[in-house]
Amino acid sequence: MSKVDLQAKADALIDEINFLRALYEAELAQVQTHVSDTSVVLSMDNNRTLDLDSIIAEVKAQYEEIAHRSREEAESWYKCKYEELQNSACRYGDDLCNTKQEISEIKRMIQRLRSEIDHVKKQVWWGPWRRKTSFPS
Repeated sequence: MSKVDLQAKADALIDEINFLRALYEAELAQVQTHVSDTSVVLSMDNNRTLDLDSIIAEVKAQYEEIAHRSREEAESWYKCKYEELQNSACRYGDDLCNTKQEISEIKRMIQRLRSEIDHVKKQVWWGPWRRKTSFPS
């Protein structure tokens, strides 16, 4: 029974991981769309000598800043989700230990009850009536 429970919990965790992956891919696509929709405003001189290197460097810096912010947001979100999953795993581990303890206690109780049943059977069998017929098991 505990194996079935553990398998169900493992399946639930796998489903949650798959959901989080799908969510990650959707958010990544949304961020990429947002980044591609971001327009860059360039100011232009009427000067015939444009400094294309500085313009390219400025545009590159803007894109790197956008990418850096997006990466930080994604990392913080995934760090939060990772911590939630760790907490869930700890709870499931504690539940598993508690279940194992309950199972061992129930096994001890069953063993004790079987011993008492055997003792009572022997008392009935060897009791004052001493029947000659076999005792049903």
